[in-house]
Amino acid sequence: MGQKINPLGFRLGTTQGHQSLWFAQPKNYFEGLQEDQKIRDCIKNYVQKNMRISSAIEGIARIEIQKRIDLIQIIIFMGFPKLLLENRPRGVEELQMTLQNELNCVNRKLNIAITRIAKPYGNPNILAEFIAGQLKNRVSFRKAMKKAIELTEQADTKGIQIQIAGRIDGKEIARVEWIREGRVPLQTIRAKIDYCCYPVRTIYGVLGIKVWAFIDREEETFRFQKS
Repeated sequence: MGQKINPLGFRLGTTQGHQSLWFAQPKNYFEGLQEDQKIRDCIKNYVQKNMRISSAIEGIARIEIQKRIDLIQIIIFMGFPKLLLENRPRGVEELQMTLQNELNCVNRKLNIAITRIAKPYGNPNILAEFIAGQLKNRVSFRKAMKKAIELTEQADTKGIQIQIAGRIDGKEIARVEWIREGRVPLQTIRAKIDYCCYPVRTIYGVLGIKVWAFIDREEETFRFQKS
């Protein structure tokens, strides 16, 4: 029973915070929720279309949204923000225009800021994208997980746990494989556990990747902000 709760929701208010900060009346809450989902989908679709990365890693760790009456503040936490700007010099401006057209921002300003994560491979989302890219290229799941463990060791993680479920390697019967390195205290609320659940489509079907990381998050702001 203790394994069924989301590790991020379990730690809200202690080591984790909400990724959307805004207030709405109960009758308007659903509209605000849909708008947040539209913003995140639009950003991810834009990055997938315009970023040319051989490893197929988007590098988006998370997207935080802060709303006011006349302002929408979007903070994109990325592991490799230079790739977005080097491939398309006006990439953020084009992204802002795309979001404004999608959201019909008439009476509200849109502000986009990019924050770089100092150790990207310590983030579960980026690590799951790396594993997904390896599985799509038909790399052995054991080799992909061991390589991911090596990358997290370079990021000075205290512990990492990776789980892959589904028709692994095209087997007829679905199964679950996992690996763990270091300490991952999931029942300790004060422990800074970051978590990601990432589905990946392969020729054998959909595989589910789960990553738990026990790491002290270190982030530094990338010097770019568009308003």
